[in-house]
Amino acid sequence: MFSHIMIGARDLKTMVAFYDAVLATLGLRRVVELDDVDEAGVIWWKGDRRWPQFALRHPINGLPATWGNGMQISFAAQSREAVNLAWATAMENSALDEGAPGARPQYAEDFYAAYCRDPAGNKLCFVHAHALPA
Repeated sequence: MFSHIMIGARDLKTMVAFYDAVLATLGLRRVVELDDVDEAGVIWWKGDRRWPQFALRHPINGLPATWGNGMQISFAAQSREAVNLAWATAMENSALDEGAPGARPQYAEDFYAAYCRDPAGNKLCFVHAHALPA
């Protein structure tokens, strides 16, 4: 459905530390070192798959990075336990709670998710559903 998601970061080191911790719980690994950041930004892959990928960087236009009102990035999790772990790890790494792990049948009968905001205010969702590839 998409090739990559990129978000802006004001404090790259803080955001990289946050996403290193949280995304590791979902099987994503960072493939770019902070010393090697170029226009593509800091990138995480799932296993050895190059696509889709998650990335962050200082905005290319030089303006401050801001969170998007109404924007949400949702990460697929392999299980309900993985949702719980991703959310708990986010909470331990300065995320703001936007909804504890639980069933959300209003979206689908098997939709289990948790919500938070990263240190820069971007809204995140960790979700498990039976037909969703993780």
